[in-house]
Amino acid sequence: QVQLVESGGGSVQAGGSLRLSCTASRVTDSNICLGWFRQTPGKEREGGAAIATDGGTFYTDSALGRFTISQDNTKNTDYLQMNALKPEDTAMYYCAAGARTWRYCLSTEYTSWGQGTKVTVSS
Repeated sequence: QVQLVESGGGSVQAGGSLRLSCTASRVTDSNICLGWFRQTPGKEREGGAAIATDGGTFYTDSALGRFTISQDNTKNTDYLQMNALKPEDTAMYYCAAGARTWRYCLSTEYTSWGQGTKVTVSS
């Protein structure tokens, strides 16, 4: 499976920004999706953004306009730039990878997961 290591979480005030990073290794499939998800206690895991190997990007409604996903293929790394953060964005954020079985990457079954990076947004 793909191995993923994410970083970049931390504590910020509302309206601030963070950039999360996810570095992938052991990628054997040429057509995958890399996605960012988040989870808080008592809530289901939420998809946020994803990027395909062809560069296509995908966003949920909650992320669109505030979050931007990008990648640096030379470093096997993707980034989630999060701006205008809100307290409700507080969560554990996970990077994930899965074979791209649909054009819409957020519909992909993600089978590899990082350990998560914590984001805390204060009022």
